[in-house]
Amino acid sequence: MKNLPLHWKIIIGLVLGIIWAFAASALGWNQFTRDWIDPFGVIFIRILKFIAVPLVLFSIISGISGLKDISKLGRLGAKTLGIYLVTTIAAVGVGLLLVNLIKPGALVDEDSRIKNRLAYEAWADETEGVEILDGKYLSGDEAYAEFMDDARIAAASGADVAEAKMQAAAKAKEQGPLSFLVEMVPENIVFSISNNALMLQVIFFAIFFGVSLAAVPDEKVKSVKKFIDGTNEVFLKMVDVVMQAAPFFVFALMAGVLANMADTPGEVFEIFIGLGSYSIVLTIGLAFMIFVFYPLILISVVKEMSYKEFFKRISPAQFLAFSTSSSAATLPVTMECVEQNIGVSRNITGFVLPIGATVNMDGTSLYQAVAVIFLAQLHMVDLSLGQQLTIVLTATLASIGSAAVPSAGLVMLIIVLQSVGLNPLWIAIIFPVDRILDMIRTVVNVTGDATVSTVIAKSEGELNYQP
Repeated sequence: MKNLPLHWKIIIGLVLGIIWAFAASALGWNQFTRDWIDPFGVIFIRILKFIAVPLVLFSIISGISGLKDISKLGRLGAKTLGIYLVTTIAAVGVGLLLVNLIKPGALVDEDSRIKNRLAYEAWADETEGVEILDGKYLSGDEAYAEFMDDARIAAASGADVAEAKMQAAAKAKEQGPLSFLVEMVPENIVFSISNNALMLQVIFFAIFFGVSLAAVPDEKVKSVKKFIDGTNEVFLKMVDVVMQAAPFFVFALMAGVLANMADTPGEVFEIFIGLGSYSIVLTIGLAFMIFVFYPLILISVVKEMSYKEFFKRISPAQFLAFSTSSSAATLPVTMECVEQNIGVSRNITGFVLPIGATVNMDGTSLYQAVAVIFLAQLHMVDLSLGQQLTIVLTATLASIGSAAVPSAGLVMLIIVLQSVGLNPLWIAIIFPVDRILDMIRTVVNVTGDATVSTVIAKSEGELNYQP
């Protein structure tokens, strides 16, 4: 066990966590799991998050200040954003292709779909949308509520969560077209560093500081560079120390997540099989990105590396991404895997990966495309080619704005639904399986970040891969 590779230890912890969840729910130990095991998973996430922001800050500053040619920064930035944009659009395209070919929403019982259609028409006739009072649907939407019951969704709690998500989405939608540029610039860098949701502001500050540091003569800023490089090394060491205990933390995380979602073995099982057709189509699309799309990009540029070897070397980050459902929390481990296992230079990892964890959400964008079309099919709504192209654009931009935290894509999904005139409250239908699928799409996000950083490193001559 001592000589077992870290990724195998993490897998064992993951599997044991799932087994424990089934056993605990059968034996009535869920409360014990919540009280005595789940907190260690929470601690793990908190440790990774408090490491992530300063690691991003010092990694970017260290990487940029070490560049001898500042013009290289512009080229690096253009490559990074360009490739990330291409992979995101490709992910949305894959999602739309699969969901239109398989039509998972059409596989649901026709009577239920007719009821859903009637409920949709009732909603569409009202300018204010569906009203909710005391957790009950009004305005002739009983059929919709009945379907939600059939789908084993608690209508009241689902409505409450959906309403909260809608308010967050409305706030995002009301902002102007250049609001994302405004949001990139921090008002107070100390406040931005203290908030994981403001990672983009930290990146902006780090790039600005790094460029300015590189422009000042070395003799004047030598001590500043030594401090930054030394601090960066300390945070990397912290990641290394935490990862030694990762298998136990992953066990606690998985056991806690499932214990909080279900109280009986049947409910745990339903989490994995509920909304089957939608889950299968989305999983196929996400698997295509991981096992076909990214490998094709990788082996076309980095010919000396097999994709099997690539996955083996980034697998600790992938399994951690699956456990945490957070690209931001996984970022420190992703950086360590890409730099130490693959051989990408610190200049590249310190610049490309933090940006990727913030703006490159391929799994999220694919999920949004599949979810919107699935929900439309479920309610017998045919979306035109123009509306589907709108989904491509909106899902791409929405995924860029998604925070790198669990289930942030649900808020962005509301904006995508509204962009094609669909009821945003429909997100409540996919709540039961969203957490599990969120784990898989986070793996896609992290794998995409690692692939792009490796490709860029190869193109810049900064890949030191050792077979």
